[in-house]
Amino acid sequence: MQGQKYSIKDWAKDDRPREKLLSKNPSSLSDSELLAILIRSGIRGGSAVDLAKKVLQLGKNDLQQLGRLSIKELMLVKGIGQAKAITIAAALELGRRRQAPLPAGNPVLKDSIQVAAYFQALFRDHSHEVFAVLFLNRASRVKHLEIVSQGGLTATVVDPRVILKKALENDAVSLILCHNHPSGNLRPSRADIELTIRIREAALLLDIKVLDHIIVGEGGHYSFSDHGDL
Repeated sequence: MQGQKYSIKDWAKDDRPREKLLSKNPSSLSDSELLAILIRSGIRGGSAVDLAKKVLQLGKNDLQQLGRLSIKELMLVKGIGQAKAITIAAALELGRRRQAPLPAGNPVLKDSIQVAAYFQALFRDHSHEVFAVLFLNRASRVKHLEIVSQGGLTATVVDPRVILKKALENDAVSLILCHNHPSGNLRPSRADIELTIRIREAALLLDIKVLDHIIVGEGGHYSFSDHGDL
C-alpha cells in the first residue's frame, strides 16, 4: 500500500528470506534475498528485498562489481543509510577473506605464489592501492597482518616507522611487504623500489629482515625476491 512501510514480517512465512534460509539450504536464496537479510527492513513503498535489488542494480547485478562499491556509493540507494551500508560492506569483506587461501593458525609461508594468491583474493575489489605487511616470527610463521596504508589509483603513502613499530609490537623477526597495482601493470615503479630499499635498510638496524615485496594484480604478481631485487 502506498505510504506504508513494508516489512518482511508481513509476508507469508515461506516467502520471508530468514525463514527460507532456516528451512532450506542458503544456496536456495537469491542474491537479493540474502542481501535483504543484511538490510533487514525496507522503506515506505518498498521491502528489504526491493532495496536489495536496487543495491544489486547499483553494482550492475554483479557481486564482483558490488564488492568494489564504497560505503558512500552504497548510500546512493534511497533507504540505504550508513548503518546498512556498513553492514553490506562488512559482509562483502568477510566474503573476500573467506576466499583468501592463507591458512589460519599462524601458517608457515612456503613461497611467493602462496602469499600472492592470498593478497590477490584480499585486494580483488580494491580500485585503489593498498599496502599490507605480514609479520613473521623466527619459525617463519605469520604472527600478524596489517594494512598500513591505502591510497589513490596509482600510489599509496607508507611510513617505514609505522611498519617497524608494528614489527616490534609483534616480536617479528622478518617481514613480507605487499601491495596491489589496480592498473594491472605488475612491474615495480621507481617509488616502489625506493620504498623497499628504505624499509629494508631501516629494518636491518633492528635486526629485522625484509624477505620479499610482492606486487599483485589481476594478471599475476611480481616478487622482488624471486627477481633478485632484495
